[in-house]
Amino acid sequence: MLSVDNIRQQCRTLRLPTMERLVAQALTLAQEQEWSLETFLLYLLEQEVDERTQRRIARLLQEAHLPPGKTFNTLDQQRLPLRIRRQLPMLIQAECLRQAENILLFGFPGTGKTHVAAALAYEWIQRGFTVWFTPTYKLVDLLLRAKQEHQLDRELKRFDRFQAVVLDDIGYVQQSREEMEVLFTFLSERYERRTVVITSNLVFSQWEQIFKDPLTTAAAIDRLVHHSRILEFGADIPSMRAEAAARRLQEDIHQDLLAQQPSTSSPL
Repeated sequence: MLSVDNIRQQCRTLRLPTMERLVAQALTLAQEQEWSLETFLLYLLEQEVDERTQRRIARLLQEAHLPPGKTFNTLDQQRLPLRIRRQLPMLIQAECLRQAENILLFGFPGTGKTHVAAALAYEWIQRGFTVWFTPTYKLVDLLLRAKQEHQLDRELKRFDRFQAVVLDDIGYVQQSREEMEVLFTFLSERYERRTVVITSNLVFSQWEQIFKDPLTTAAAIDRLVHHSRILEFGADIPSMRAEAAARRLQEDIHQDLLAQQPSTSSPL
């Protein structure tokens, strides 16, 4: 066992915690199954790499702040337009992040924009990409405070470590000119370098409500659209939230009716 202890010590020195933990078990398996030295070493290395990958993914998920439960496993994709469903497999592979393309999702409230954006972000993280998800108003508030503290450049550089930033509900941002300027600066900084994913209830023709100034609105749209993929959810998709609320209401009514039924138990 002294040799095993020495191996563990070397693994600890090299910061290989999985190999340190599994080396004794691996030696037993190797003896039982008559592994070659190459097979034994490969097994330990594969276990170390796999656990290291899982720890990295867990860390990336924690940093991303994704809304809970919004993955493709919980999304009824048959409700989405066919043109969107056909694009999803390619988007999941994250080539758009490698090419610094933007993803723009438009549609009425409740049609699944946020769910799709979060589900894509989840898949990208599984592939090792860095993502940050935030409501747009929170980003604007963060950047505005950084500007007031003369730290805007540093804050923008901090966001640069994320290969994709998901801005949810940009249409709900009603900004002052100063707030509009920091959002425009953020979009300009990422232009052609990093991916921005945006969900919006407003089509481009209504974006003057966000940026106020026509020239700034045009410049922002130009930067976003230049390298982008646009997913339009359409007006014909019923609200998923409204349907879920209706189902809950029907269940509550059903439970109330059951509770009001007289007991059918026979008297003694």
